[in-house]
Amino acid sequence: MLETLRRIIQAVNEADSLPDALNLIVREVRGAMATDVCTVYLRDRSTNRLVFRATEGLNPDKVGSFSLAMEQGLVGWVASRGELLNLSEARDHPSFQLVPGLGEESYDTFMGAPIIHQRDLLGVLVVQQAAKRRFSDEEESFLITVSAQLAGVIAHAEMAGAVIDQDPRPNDIKRVVGIPGSPGIGIGTGIFVSPTADLMAVPSRQATDRKEELRAFRSALARVRDDIEVVAANLKDELSPEDHALFGVYLNILDDSTLGGEVAALIKAGEWAQGALSQVMIKHIRHFERMEHSYLRERAVDVRDLGTRVLSYLQDEETSRRHWPERTILVAEEITASALGEVPRENLVGVVSLRGSGNSHAAILARGMGVPAVMGAADLPYARLEDRQLVVDGYNGRVFINPHPEALRRFQHLVDEDRALSRELATLNHVPCNTLDGHHIPLWVNTGIVADVQRALENGAEGIGLYRTEVSFLLRDRFPSEEEQRLLYREQLAAFAPAPVTMRTLDIGGDKSLPYFPISEDNPFLGWRGIRVTLDHPEILLAQVRAMLKANEQLGNLRILLPMISGIEELQEALALIRRCHLEVQSEGYTEPFPPVGVMIEVPSAVYLAGALASQIDFLSVGSNDLTQYLLAVDRNNARVADLYRTLHPAVLAALQHVVGAAHSHGKTVSICGELAGDPRAVPLLLAMGFDQLSMNAANLPRVKKILTSISMDNAQTLLDSISTLWTADEVGAKVDDLLHSLDLQRYVRGKGDAAIDADGSRSAS
Repeated sequence: MLETLRRIIQAVNEADSLPDALNLIVREVRGAMATDVCTVYLRDRSTNRLVFRATEGLNPDKVGSFSLAMEQGLVGWVASRGELLNLSEARDHPSFQLVPGLGEESYDTFMGAPIIHQRDLLGVLVVQQAAKRRFSDEEESFLITVSAQLAGVIAHAEMAGAVIDQDPRPNDIKRVVGIPGSPGIGIGTGIFVSPTADLMAVPSRQATDRKEELRAFRSALARVRDDIEVVAANLKDELSPEDHALFGVYLNILDDSTLGGEVAALIKAGEWAQGALSQVMIKHIRHFERMEHSYLRERAVDVRDLGTRVLSYLQDEETSRRHWPERTILVAEEITASALGEVPRENLVGVVSLRGSGNSHAAILARGMGVPAVMGAADLPYARLEDRQLVVDGYNGRVFINPHPEALRRFQHLVDEDRALSRELATLNHVPCNTLDGHHIPLWVNTGIVADVQRALENGAEGIGLYRTEVSFLLRDRFPSEEEQRLLYREQLAAFAPAPVTMRTLDIGGDKSLPYFPISEDNPFLGWRGIRVTLDHPEILLAQVRAMLKANEQLGNLRILLPMISGIEELQEALALIRRCHLEVQSEGYTEPFPPVGVMIEVPSAVYLAGALASQIDFLSVGSNDLTQYLLAVDRNNARVADLYRTLHPAVLAALQHVVGAAHSHGKTVSICGELAGDPRAVPLLLAMGFDQLSMNAANLPRVKKILTSISMDNAQTLLDSISTLWTADEVGAKVDDLLHSLDLQRYVRGKGDAAIDADGSRSAS
């Protein structure tokens, strides 16, 4: 079964279109199960009907023209219930319905399985047979497995087909769900940036100048030929004549009479050079990979290598002459810092990445630049988004493709609302954050790059609650020296002096891996990360802390924060290293006293040990992103379980209250520096819990300040008391929304779903 399934999925992945993919599925499944009929019905989202989309064995003339209601017939029964149906006598089932002209009169045996992708019903896969029998358990298992495995492939192919549609209907909104990376709404033209020399990720594109594309291709070929000849000459005395002869074979592959000629022909037909190269090379790579003889199969590696070399030179030239639209939305399989830097800042209005997380360095850079971003959009047909109109909803992690003009007007209205709101809130920038009854709560910011500092100061931040030191490590190709770190840290400390600046020691691992210090683990979030890495490599921690202490000289506003502490032993070991660093820098003539040291509360064990930890250090800081992830056992970077990541979950709120109580019982302050601190819906609860500071991205600060300056401590405390008996995040959210509506503050909250456009083209409720 596994081999058959592998073959089917590979064939479907190679299909050029959704109809081709569906035809492959029905043909291969019918053959694998030795049945008379195999059919696929897909749900049309605009009509909510099941459309007859592909068949082997029934009337092909009905494909595309016949459909069923969601609960009509046996197929509707499978779709509406979302479960398999296996019948030896289909006519005896109460939902049986014979459709004239479909050609299924003689097929009494029926089995159908729902095709479901991330809780979304895509359609139904059906097999039928004339011989009356019940399909076996093994056949049931096979059909369920095929349906489950093909669901993602079909979803991707379905979306790829939607991208080609240039005449969208008002009620047929195409959207892909990812992970929010940077807040805001961006409307513009998709520009796809291929991964460096990846033949499999090159989009098809019409050449604007065929002669120029042909010239670029031949220039790249010439450079690769030169490379091969140099290598061949260098290795002439090192290889046997037989092995050395392979270089001649490589050169022949690039000749006009072989693959080089095929590429040139495609370019002359109108394809751009990179697309033509990719298509020809992939075709021949797959041809070699399917060969039975191992020697010939291995030649696929040679063809891939040659194609990659040519593509690399083509990409170098393309970068030098690329044109960026006035409103560019950058799309890539994985956004890099260098790709962000290539786009002129005034042209960049959005970022979309197939991979990555809300805490990847690309997302952090996007937030620092104030550019809306969606990460982890796994179902996005990214290579086909070139020159398509896109909307990036960075609030909710959604990408809308070719939106209808009516939907586009609604999105533009949201953009205009955001701009107007920003102008209104700017009047609060340098107003103290005091509640209506005079309670002051300092608003700090999270920073990682220089751009963050300027925006934070403009928005009236009172300090830095989290400086992510790892960002400067992520943007380098080596570990920064102690002096390089000192200069970076000095810049942050000086910009905010005398206000406090909280610097977190290096926090890598999880989804943050340094290119020059890779960490590869099966379960990285439960593995080697945060303080565990730097305690195992004290030389990294010692250099970093010394740099912090030296940067703090004559400023005195440094606070050091330790990430991922799970027990007292780790804290004591880290404190010993920090004290050692302080003695060392004092011996070099530095005079600043020992700085405050704090612990991040990010894991459940730290919640229960909050009191003990507080007794050993100067302050606590809750990292709500990781704490929520670990408490709910939900990977916050996985779009499939994004709906389960609920920051207002009663368990999360109970943990936060416990930490505040534990810190205050030992006379220590406690801040919160995760995304929850910047959520306007959450801040009344955080205020009532007693957090001493809230630290957030600079972009969120104005909205949070508006909420806090418009409520009283009594309002917040009443709200917190009212949720103590609630069991779900939805119930908690409803209570918060009731308070905000009663105070006419709802328009300052951009909550989950608030910026979305529903299938009917209207704005959804928050």
